[in-house]
Amino acid sequence: MAERVHHGRHSVTRHWLINTMGTVLIVLLIIEILLILAVRSYYYSAAKQYITSKMNIVTNAVMQNADDATTNYNSEIRSVVEGYPDKDKVELMAVKTDGSIDITSSGFSPSNDVSLEDYNAAKKAASGTASAIFKLPTGEKVIAVTSMIAPRGSEFEALRMVSSMKGVDSQILFVIAVITVVVAAVVMVIFFSGMFFIRSIVYPVIQIGEITRKFAKGDFKERIEKRSDDEIGELCDSINYMADELSNTEQMKNEFISSVSHELRTPLTAIKGWSETLTTVGGDDEETFRKGMRVITSETERLSQMVEELLDFSRIQDNRLLLQKATIDILAELGETVLIYQERARALGIKLDYYEPEMLPFVYGDKNRLRQVFINIVDNAIKYSDKGDTVSVEAYEQDGEICISVSDTGIGISKEDLPRIKTKFFKANHTRRGSGIGLAVADEIIARHGGTLTINSEQGVGTTVMITLPCIEQKKKQEDKDTVNVELISNDVSPSDQ
Repeated sequence: MAERVHHGRHSVTRHWLINTMGTVLIVLLIIEILLILAVRSYYYSAAKQYITSKMNIVTNAVMQNADDATTNYNSEIRSVVEGYPDKDKVELMAVKTDGSIDITSSGFSPSNDVSLEDYNAAKKAASGTASAIFKLPTGEKVIAVTSMIAPRGSEFEALRMVSSMKGVDSQILFVIAVITVVVAAVVMVIFFSGMFFIRSIVYPVIQIGEITRKFAKGDFKERIEKRSDDEIGELCDSINYMADELSNTEQMKNEFISSVSHELRTPLTAIKGWSETLTTVGGDDEETFRKGMRVITSETERLSQMVEELLDFSRIQDNRLLLQKATIDILAELGETVLIYQERARALGIKLDYYEPEMLPFVYGDKNRLRQVFINIVDNAIKYSDKGDTVSVEAYEQDGEICISVSDTGIGISKEDLPRIKTKFFKANHTRRGSGIGLAVADEIIARHGGTLTINSEQGVGTTVMITLPCIEQKKKQEDKDTVNVELISNDVSPSDQ
């Protein structure tokens, strides 16, 4: 398990490094290369312009007297070259008509293997000027500019300037270094911010995974620490809330199992005890025999009711609860329920009042399921009442609905337990018999009839359960209204839309 978590963590980081950081690095590398090329082009162009401007000054000075027949151009060119003032930075050369370099401003003649591509290009250029950047045999990079002059009567046809590119290249290297540092800084910022972001997601996810695996094993003690108010924090809150609900459900389920076990054991004990008694006594004591059979029958019915509740709950959970609906008289089912509990209430010293109206509209529903609901509600009212209390059952029509109220003056329900009273497995009072699923089943049955089941209670005062069911006329009106709406929608759809 730990290996799977570890692999998942590295997998997320690896994906981020490959997909995001890889893309960023490629983009930044391309940008850096383009910037370097742009800087190099800029500085080389600036150097070319600088040398060319100096060459123009020299050539203009030489050629200003080109039409003067008395001017000795050979002597003037020698004088200009040898006396060039910027010879410490730029070397000026005079090129003869045969392409050889005769004089230089430095006084040293260049070697024969020096490239003269700028000179060759200048001879072909329309402007008579050309430049070239190349390396000397010594390895030094230089820039050379040649300008064709060929004044009348001169043995020289071109002037050539050569300057070292060392300073330019040094400046270019400095700019490249700055660009590289900036790019590296950007990469580091993106990397560390990305890793911080990854950690802020991956580590909480690892913690969530570890704790949820404990939840899966039934350990709901730990909770996920919320470290932020973003989506991860919201996820932590949701999982913690889920754990709280699962813990409560688990606790209620355990209490439910304990309660059901107790509820099943009590009638089984009574049945077993009376069976042994009847086996011993036989048919000699008719009174004991009748009493025993009555107890066995009553407890068997109680067991059957509990099993039926469990089956109904299972059907509801699996969405298999089917209703056999028909038009029914709700007063008949309610009256029969009250009749069933009249004797029990009297035996317990509880007053059971039934306020029966003369007539109520019919209801479209499952009479057996509705009677099951009425039996559950009245049984709860008697179960949670003590001797001397009163249980009142009332039915009436209001606003097209049938209202059935079952109230008692019993022990009531606390404010803390009231919101959960219809929750599965929940049982507010463990001192009273019951499985804790009766109200959940009843609420589902009423909801499937289009009604509501609401509970109002105050501890020590009593409880009132209000059931509302749509009468058959109201249900028919609603169905007719739905049919009309469907027809209107159908009429609005043109054949082309269909």
